[in-house]
Amino acid sequence: MSQSAYETLRWRGFIKQQTSPEVEALLSRRKIKCYAGFDPTGASLHLGHLVPIMALAHLQRAGHTPIILLGGATGMIGDPSGKSEERVLLTPEATRENKEAVRRQLQRFFSFEGENAAIMVNNADWTGKYSYLDFLREVGKHITIKDMLEKESVKRRLEREQSLSYTEFSYMILQAHDFLHLFDELGCLVQLGGDDQWGNITLGIDLVRKLRAKEVYGLTFPLLTTASGQKFGKTEKGTSAWLDPALTTPYRFYQCLINAEDRDVVSYLKLFTFLERGVIEELERATAAAPHERRAQKKLAWEVTALIHGEAQADAVAKASEVIFSEAIRDVPEAVFREIFADAHTLVLPESELAAGIPLGDALVKAGLAKSRNETRRLLEQGGVYLNNRKAAAEEKLTRSELLFGRWLLLRKGRKETCLLRFE
Repeated sequence: MSQSAYETLRWRGFIKQQTSPEVEALLSRRKIKCYAGFDPTGASLHLGHLVPIMALAHLQRAGHTPIILLGGATGMIGDPSGKSEERVLLTPEATRENKEAVRRQLQRFFSFEGENAAIMVNNADWTGKYSYLDFLREVGKHITIKDMLEKESVKRRLEREQSLSYTEFSYMILQAHDFLHLFDELGCLVQLGGDDQWGNITLGIDLVRKLRAKEVYGLTFPLLTTASGQKFGKTEKGTSAWLDPALTTPYRFYQCLINAEDRDVVSYLKLFTFLERGVIEELERATAAAPHERRAQKKLAWEVTALIHGEAQADAVAKASEVIFSEAIRDVPEAVFREIFADAHTLVLPESELAAGIPLGDALVKAGLAKSRNETRRLLEQGGVYLNNRKAAAEEKLTRSELLFGRWLLLRKGRKETCLLRFE
């Protein structure tokens, strides 16, 4: 017997809080419309955004209709939830550019055809029609300051005596009105969001109840953190993994996932992939039995990279990850090769020097991998020098025949010290 949509979300770890027990019945017994919002406060979504994206995608696969809300209006303000300081306001032009970039990224995850075709909306389309006075009279009139001050995101900022402008304070009213609008226009019954959205979601539920005497519901996800407790998001150091390849290359994206800790990897497989339960449970057993093989991490990294960048890119960066210290490094695409060694010291030399051959010892000194000829002799005698990932001989010379992609040579001392030689 197949799982209900609610059971799928629960097993995969998507559910943190829900506003009513009715949420389970709605997602298990009916086909409904539900939404999540994405504010275009940046030029790209990041790995943390996959949590609401994948939740909506699972719901669509179960027959529900996902509504993807682009925050063309709310993105102009920025949600203060989870933030300790005032956001820098974006210009209208930057917001529009970001919105288009985010829209293109979101489209790949959903089907926009069939009975439960995904619906994409932009809250600027209805919010922008209001004058300030009209919005205060029609919406603000029904939301109390007491209710707003009791929201956790506001209380935290005020308790810490951190700045909270009227602009940011008003964000939750806009989000509450979004829920009202989507209920009126599309019959949306459930809003999804991170657990830091609880206050915003419940304010919208209260607004619908007051103005329409109807019940709508909310469901929140746990905020994504590593096993060490570090927040997983676009502004947290060391955890940024943007979906835009111009900001995080496929190779870097893959590395972010393959380096997942054993304690995290199974939960990431559940949240970030469409893998069946049996497959994930088998990978969980493999991690417990042979963690050094990192089978779960490899599967996670490939699946998510393929989802975001396509299978061909996933294959290429997976191979690069496997062959980084082998001679097969010459078989990866040049773009991936350059990305692997993006942080390595690079020395530019004239290609004409290769005609007579460059003694390996001289190259090591030029590359900064050795300080003197005596040191190069000792390194070479000990077998600690590698040319294009093969152990180099003491008497070798660098020649054109060794070039990778027609212009690169890779010199390495041990496993950690690397220099790229680029010949022009």
